[in-house]
Amino acid sequence: MKRFIDIGANLTDEMYQGIYHGSKKHEADLSHVLKRAWEAGLSKMIITGTSLSDSKAALELAKTNENLYCTVGCHPTRCGEFEKEDTSPETYLEELLQLTLDNRGKVVAIGECGLDYDRTQFCAPEIQRKYFEKQISLAEVTGLPMFLHCRNAAADLVQILTAHREKISGGVVHSFDGTQEEAQQILDLDLFIGLNGCSLKTEDNLAVAASIPPQRLMIETDCPWCEIRPTHAGYKHVTTTYQTKKKEKWEGGVMVKSRNEPNCIVQVLEVIAAIKKEDHDKLAEQLYNNTMKLFFPSETE
Repeated sequence: MKRFIDIGANLTDEMYQGIYHGSKKHEADLSHVLKRAWEAGLSKMIITGTSLSDSKAALELAKTNENLYCTVGCHPTRCGEFEKEDTSPETYLEELLQLTLDNRGKVVAIGECGLDYDRTQFCAPEIQRKYFEKQISLAEVTGLPMFLHCRNAAADLVQILTAHREKISGGVVHSFDGTQEEAQQILDLDLFIGLNGCSLKTEDNLAVAASIPPQRLMIETDCPWCEIRPTHAGYKHVTTTYQTKKKEKWEGGVMVKSRNEPNCIVQVLEVIAAIKKEDHDKLAEQLYNNTMKLFFPSETE
């Protein structure tokens, strides 16, 4: 059976507690979600930390299962939290560091951090850049790889990473949806590229994804978002489908319509294998080995 590692699973999201836009639609069903994931061949999952509080929640969830791990960091759209009235930037950064140092068995990367110029209404670009650089120092101190976010900001992301590349052990730019040129710039920094449903929406996306060497790729779901939808260019290559029901008609053991889950990583593999004309089993093993090498090096030595 194929082995998978989901490098980006937002399992702390309220949707897995049955809450959508603040409204409770069904009972918490994370246990069902995890059961489907393990049955689909997931051997590990990395829960994304997107702020100090969310990183703490991700860590607590990771502690409930030996195959769950997490990242610690602050998402670019939440970097304003560094300067909130009830804290100081130094204190916030120190708490992120301490959380990481105290839980080395579970925290496998610094992130999710980076730049997001599509949603600057949440945090100004200059604030994003400032605290992205601060978080690079966390990777330097801990020796952990970075779980990187980039939306419409590749030029600045590459510039900052180039300036500090020697400080970090490595990393992956997840949910990549950029151009061929941007992909090459990331590869030139000796970083990995993570693909999910959001990376496979258009024919241009597929062409870029097809060009990335298999030894530099990882896959993820970024659940509960980034599902591969019927309107996406990549969908025509999906062969595994699931029974779903609307959230209002929730039923145990059945997936919620339009809510992505880790088990859907199988579909991401199917699309990438098709566009790269690669054998599914062989590609899955390559992606698994890439992920182990970056995030779990002690297990591969």
